[in-house]
Amino acid sequence: MLPTEKDVLRALTLVPGPDGKTPLPASGTLNGISIRDGKVFAAIAIDPAKSMEMEEMRLKAERAIKAIPGVTGALVTLTSERPQAPEPARHGPRGGSPVPGIAKIIAVASGKGGVGKSTTACNLALALAGQGLRVGILDADVYGPSMPRLFGLHQKPQVGPDKMMIPLEAHGVKIMSIGFMVEEETAMIWRGPMIKSALTEMLRRVSWGEIDVLVVDMPPGTGDAQLSLAQDVPLAGAVIVSTPQDLALIDARRAVTMFRRVEVPILGVVENMSYFLCPHCGTRSDVFAHGGARHEAEKLDVPFLGEVPLALAIRERSDAGQPVVVSEPNGPHAAVYRGIAQAVAGALQGYQGRPAPRIVIE
Repeated sequence: MLPTEKDVLRALTLVPGPDGKTPLPASGTLNGISIRDGKVFAAIAIDPAKSMEMEEMRLKAERAIKAIPGVTGALVTLTSERPQAPEPARHGPRGGSPVPGIAKIIAVASGKGGVGKSTTACNLALALAGQGLRVGILDADVYGPSMPRLFGLHQKPQVGPDKMMIPLEAHGVKIMSIGFMVEEETAMIWRGPMIKSALTEMLRRVSWGEIDVLVVDMPPGTGDAQLSLAQDVPLAGAVIVSTPQDLALIDARRAVTMFRRVEVPILGVVENMSYFLCPHCGTRSDVFAHGGARHEAEKLDVPFLGEVPLALAIRERSDAGQPVVVSEPNGPHAAVYRGIAQAVAGALQGYQGRPAPRIVIE
């Protein structure tokens, strides 16, 4: 018998809330419960300054949920989002706190799905690491995490003695993804506050060590994840991925506009699936047209980073967990990604950090 939300609330009455006395369901801090195929996800709203001392409460809540008959897994996260009416908008900058040990954070984003954003983020991270940088990658696409498949990783992260998660590692890159903690076919039916909470956990409760560049693979679109990241950490810039056809370029334009609205520098635009070279006859076919992203970058006055072909090798290596930058390092496709990485690294030189903006919707 599968658990219900009522079962979860009953179990959590035995867990004291943030004040140490009031049962958690009565404390007003539960920020959402989601149940899918026996897996339970919940968020607890706390004062972010007290996140370390609230860890024991989080663990107790997780244990209480796991003890419910029919529960096959539980993930409880801490969030600073409270289920209340928004406070009046205030203008002016708001300082987002850096993540200890991480020098620069960049977002790889797209206005729509299906344009190869995650494959681009994966190979970009590996190419940056190939330049001698210490690199990490955060899979922020909680609805469709791709990094476990792209890197061929399937184990769960370990938790250190300091209660911090230890990121997995492949090819010299540190990786964290919600996909390491749920089954590949699990649908993540989460609202905005739970997405923000999960991103905070994967950013700030992970032992990243010393990282020169953290590449964040964003979910497609311009929603909660993008706004939360832009508001909570000082992003050094964003890379926008698009295919050449008009429909994708419209959404890429929206992504550029969104990041500009929140004062995040645009590091450049990548045209993915730019053209197809037949491996048998060598004939070139512009399946999705060609050059659209370059022209769009010129119109928007942002750098154009390069063209990645529609190639069977990229797809096969990605599906096999062996990205082309490391599996075929001397091939033409790896050279394309290395060129993009050189341009991104050059754009990041001299970055000194900046306060994250206060997002105001008028």
